[in-house]
This record gives sequence, structure tokens and C-alpha cells, in this order.
Amino acid sequence: MSVNNQNPQQLNIELGEKEAEGIYSNLAIITHSPAEFVIDFTRVVPGVPKARVLSRIITTPQHAKMLLRALKDNIEKFEQRFGEINIDVQPTPQFGFINPDKEPIN
Repeated sequence: MSVNNQNPQQLNIELGEKEAEGIYSNLAIITHSPAEFVIDFTRVVPGVPKARVLSRIITTPQHAKMLLRALKDNIEKFEQRFGEINIDVQPTPQFGFINPDKEPIN
């Protein structure tokens, strides 16, 4: 059996105008089952007791782990260029990325 060492096929990704604007999120709730990870992105505003999910990403455990690695790599590159990201200065500890089984990660 031979391995084909050709360059991977190029993927053209289209970005629509609405998606290009992006959505600001300061809270993500992550849950999982044996088959998938669900990441709900929302925005919490001080003084407003209600928040609505703005976007939901559902992915496989394998893709979730690949996302984790990609984020780790990009954070390391960011910190090399701009300095360490300090997460100890979060003014409102209830905001951040939350795993319902654990404490918030700030």
C-alpha cells in the first residue's frame, strides 16, 4: 500500500456578509454526550438577568479536541506576539466559559 504525498486539496470557504460581521459573546456553555459536543454562545449584559443563545455549534468529540488544539496553538502565538493574556482580572466571575459540571473558567 502506498501513501499519496500530494498536497491536500484546497478548500474555498465562502463568508457571507452577515457572518463576516461576527457575533460578540462573553459566555459559552459547553455540554456533551458520548456522540457530540454542544457549545452555546451567548452575551451577558450587566443588570440584565436574561441571556439568549446567539449561536450553537454542535460537533464531534474528535473535532472538539482538534478545536482545542487549534485554540491552544493560536493563543500561544498571540501571547508570543502581544504578551500573556491575564484571566485573573475578570471583573465579573459569573461571565466566561462554563462547563455545567465545574466552576467557571475565567
